[in-house]
Amino acid sequence: MLPQLVIFDMAGTTVTDQHEVEQCFAQAAAESGLRATPERILAVQGMAKRYVFDLLWREQLGTDLAELDARVDESYTLFKTILEHHYETQPVTPTEGCLATFAWLSEQGVPIALTTGFYRTVTNLILNRLDWHVDPNGHYVADDQMVVQISIASDEVPNGRPAPDMIRLAMQQLGITDPKQVVNIGDTPSDLLSAQAAGVGLNLGLTNGTHSEAQLRDYPHDALLGSLAELPGLLSSRG
Repeated sequence: MLPQLVIFDMAGTTVTDQHEVEQCFAQAAAESGLRATPERILAVQGMAKRYVFDLLWREQLGTDLAELDARVDESYTLFKTILEHHYETQPVTPTEGCLATFAWLSEQGVPIALTTGFYRTVTNLILNRLDWHVDPNGHYVADDQMVVQISIASDEVPNGRPAPDMIRLAMQQLGITDPKQVVNIGDTPSDLLSAQAAGVGLNLGLTNGTHSEAQLRDYPHDALLGSLAELPGLLSSRG
């Protein structure tokens, strides 16, 4: 029996990302005086970006938090400018196997949801560039004739990953009550932790995005896929 919903992460999972988001983040950090190593930035991929700036500034400032909000606002504003320019001007492409997997799920009548650590403005930039925009009326929930039925951005929930809020909102919007009927797939530790917290029926990691198999294997998962092209076969065999 196929799932009632498959939820995909965006950058690195359904949208090709050769660490461009990390580079945008690193540039904003450097220009605003935040010290963040590439390893530290990679470790927090998939989380809401303002939350990450808050986290890293707290680490740098220690107990002296008087200027925290101003520092976070400066870094985050820079990041948004850099990131939006990137997605407005650089190629935006789906990952290997993504479109074929979307088509297969649509043929099976399985709804597709996207969740992302991005905020809504960048989410829409990407959706529009790929012609995946789910609802021109701005509700971000579409009928089954669209490629994607719903998208959830991190600024639309109280808590971004690794909290399960985005998964639960996607389920709520589509009228799905049993998380065991949901598959979640992403390429970061925060994706896997979020899916575990939501109690989904199948928690899948993707190893051709921003994290390798070695970097994901110690996090909770039911399987690690080399590309999205493997997903139809996995779901068919389990069904």
